[in-house]
Amino acid sequence: MSQSEIAAPLASIDIAEILARIPHRYPFLLVDRAEDYVANTSIVGIKCVTFNEPFFQGHFPGNPVMPGVLIIEAIAQTGAVLMSKSLEVDTEGKTIFFMSVDNARFRNPVRPGDVLRMEVEVLRARSSIFKFKGVAKIGDKVAAEVEFAAMVVETPKA
Repeated sequence: MSQSEIAAPLASIDIAEILARIPHRYPFLLVDRAEDYVANTSIVGIKCVTFNEPFFQGHFPGNPVMPGVLIIEAIAQTGAVLMSKSLEVDTEGKTIFFMSVDNARFRNPVRPGDVLRMEVEVLRARSSIFKFKGVAKIGDKVAAEVEFAAMVVETPKA
């Protein structure tokens, strides 16, 4: 690695770019911003969890906890942003879909007020298929970890 590569700041991605890169919208968009983007390598997604999230009304009244499957979904959306930006996916004609979820583990609950940090790294990439490892953290505590794969597919015409 050259000195300039070591000192180069890692790219940030704001909500406007996230909305341009993945099709998710309220109430299912689970990434507020991303940072530390390195093409074809890694990204960190950020989700600021608030009491106003629609799932807290029923999960669980009096003891709000973010559902584990939605933590995994937030990690996957972060991976989709990484794929979309790395491959410069034409979001008008293509969609990124889950292919597999493996080794999912839930370690700590995510509650209102938490800032969920989703660290996603590429394990393998071949053409339009990526295999990832993701870890969701609150501070230094691991909330969830998972390996998953995703692929770019043609969006069906309506």
